[in-house]
Amino acid sequence: MTRGPLYEFFRRDHARLDELLHRADEGATIDRESYESFRGGLLRHIAMEEKVLLPEARRLRGGEPFASAKLMRADHAALAALLVPSPTHDLIARIREVLLEHNPLEEDPGGLYETCEQLAGDGVAALLARVQAVPQVAVARHLDGPRTFRGIDNLLRARRLAREG
Repeated sequence: MTRGPLYEFFRRDHARLDELLHRADEGATIDRESYESFRGGLLRHIAMEEKVLLPEARRLRGGEPFASAKLMRADHAALAALLVPSPTHDLIARIREVLLEHNPLEEDPGGLYETCEQLAGDGVAALLARVQAVPQVAVARHLDGPRTFRGIDNLLRARRLAREG
């Protein structure tokens, strides 16, 4: 199948985010500028999917949610939680673990991007314009308390259960 502009837009954004995360984590200390660019970019990427793509896929499927929507939402919640504390190499490794399983749900054949392009048909350019119009997400300061880490653990557990069930 030929992949169109919506797929390519998101594939390029995944590559950009991967590069920022790599730069943030390649040294002995975290490159905070790269990490903060990654953080804001990933939150916007999630917003584009949650606010535009997943609802549009559901609408175009006559109210039936996209097959992997529940898994994607569990991943998005876990990723957003992992972005709350100050970055560490361990935290970045956990983010990578989630993305490694998550991105194929979107990029692989039959994934979210290809499906949305097929469903949108001639309306794909308008859908892409709506995606691109999603504004940057306001990013809060990092929080490192025990509640933050309990929340992360709970969301990672919920994510695992969603994949098992």
